[in-house]
Amino acid sequence: MKSVKKQVFFDNFVFQIFEEVYEPAEDSFLIAEQLVQIVKEDDAVLDIGTGCGILAVIAAKKAKKVIATDINPKAIRCVKLNAENNHVATKIEIRQSDLFQAIQKTEKFNLIIFNAPYLPTKNEEETWIERAWAGGPTGRQIIDRFIIEAPHHLKTKGKILLVQSSLADINKTLEKFQTDLKVKVIAEKKVAFETIAVIEATK
Repeated sequence: MKSVKKQVFFDNFVFQIFEEVYEPAEDSFLIAEQLVQIVKEDDAVLDIGTGCGILAVIAAKKAKKVIATDINPKAIRCVKLNAENNHVATKIEIRQSDLFQAIQKTEKFNLIIFNAPYLPTKNEEETWIERAWAGGPTGRQIIDRFIIEAPHHLKTKGKILLVQSSLADINKTLEKFQTDLKVKVIAEKKVAFETIAVIEATK
């Protein structure tokens, strides 16, 4: 298949990565390790910015249903293939969406996952792959939009798992979530000049 750039492995899963689709890295694997422990059998899960679908597929192995969204049309095709190849296609609904744009106001979830674009960038990014990691001048352009909208789509006792970098001010995220939710950092990893954190916010 011409669009496949490479394969990525996690546990017993295999993921095909298309051109212009974010390749799972330290941030993806850090949240993936948490998902294995957190997802429950009756959960309805929303994976925002699904990319190749690594988090959606892992969640779908246990969850009742997963909705996976991405603004990138190439990611939509990529996650569809990976859901089929990993035998969870019947449990994953895929929607092209900018954050919660394609999610109805009445749709609520036990778990919302987001590996956010969090790197500070000077210019507005134009390619799909640039948009997967570019977070605007402070790295918070997409994160702040997500924090405003996400709590409205949580069921009672629902959780949010958000991945971001220290370059985009983790403390500010904790502060913003605390308005509506209980929040804590549940995993961290130092890489190069930054620390990647998984933030858990609970309703």
